[in-house]
Amino acid sequence: MKIGMILDASFPPDPRVENEAVSLIKAGHEVFLFCLKYNDEKESENINGIQVKRFSSNEITYKLSALAYTIPVYSFLMKSKIEKFIQQNKIEIIHIHDIRVAEAAFIANKKYQLPVVLDLHDNTPEVMKLYPHLQKFPGKYIISPKKWKQKEEEFIQKANAVISVSPEFLETLKVRIPSCEKKLVLVPNTIRKSFFEEYTLEKNITKKYKNNFVLLYLGDTHLRRGLQTAIGAVKILKNTIPNIKLVIVGENTTDVILMKQVQELELESFVDFEGWQDVSLFQSYILASNVCISPLHRNLQHDVAYANKIFQYMSLAKPLLVSNAIAQKRLIENANSGLVHKEKDVENFADKVLELYNDEYLRNTLGKNGEAFIKNEFCWEQTSKKLIDLYDNLEN
Repeated sequence: MKIGMILDASFPPDPRVENEAVSLIKAGHEVFLFCLKYNDEKESENINGIQVKRFSSNEITYKLSALAYTIPVYSFLMKSKIEKFIQQNKIEIIHIHDIRVAEAAFIANKKYQLPVVLDLHDNTPEVMKLYPHLQKFPGKYIISPKKWKQKEEEFIQKANAVISVSPEFLETLKVRIPSCEKKLVLVPNTIRKSFFEEYTLEKNITKKYKNNFVLLYLGDTHLRRGLQTAIGAVKILKNTIPNIKLVIVGENTTDVILMKQVQELELESFVDFEGWQDVSLFQSYILASNVCISPLHRNLQHDVAYANKIFQYMSLAKPLLVSNAIAQKRLIENANSGLVHKEKDVENFADKVLELYNDEYLRNTLGKNGEAFIKNEFCWEQTSKKLIDLYDNLEN
């Protein structure tokens, strides 16, 4: 079957898109990927078997995407490109990545009436509420998360199948739209075996932290990710764990607030801001750590989504400390791979770190439990089977 994936962003990188496409190709399908180009990237190329087709875009169009469901200009601009993509590649089924481009894809498909799979990477309407530019003028008044939520429901009802990343998110959809229950399919953002089986250890990183008790955070460092809680806890913990080091690998525009907090608490020698690092170094940072953290704030997005970092941590047998955001709390407790702290609670976070610090056997046990869970149940090679089954059923 010729599958046309629709992504209104540049590619690569996008691990979810690539993982899904490669798995479908291995299952015997052809995958064509509609994506955008902003510079001099090739219009067409083959990446790991994915037939990538790039269509020119620009900064103005990108900004218009935020207004996709305020004014229809963005969808109108994308529609003609998607029609061309469908026609040129003789697409037989459309796979839409997230709702921003969904209306354009559905309009383009009116002529062809192809089956549609809607792939919800995030609870987008809820994530939007957290964007800084939606908290102030003019975004607060011209971009409506409520409208996006209405559109999301409309697209779910139109689609032949809807896949998403966590059982918690799918449960909320069943409550909101009971009629869609039979079309929902769970395809979590898990990691490939190659992440924990095929990597090169960067010894400079492991050597750098060999004398520290390392708390590691990987990924986006926006304030809603909870690092202010971890930094506050280090202020308490440094008196009991003099060699403690909070290592932050990632970045966000809000990092200035985190750095100011570190400075005000006089923790410069206890917190390392490593900035964004190449993914090939993640394994080395994880192996250099003692405890890996995900101190997410609770909200309607974080309660129903997994951060990919927790699977990376677990795959290399590290114990986790995560907040009580519902999805990750359930996962960690079910796998018995870490401890859970109350969100935004500095003292509770510190108490859990001390529990892990004082019990090496507990750390090792939790780490091994997580490693076994990923390798046996929750790596991409296992969780992608439902995606393959979905396409087999659509083809039949």
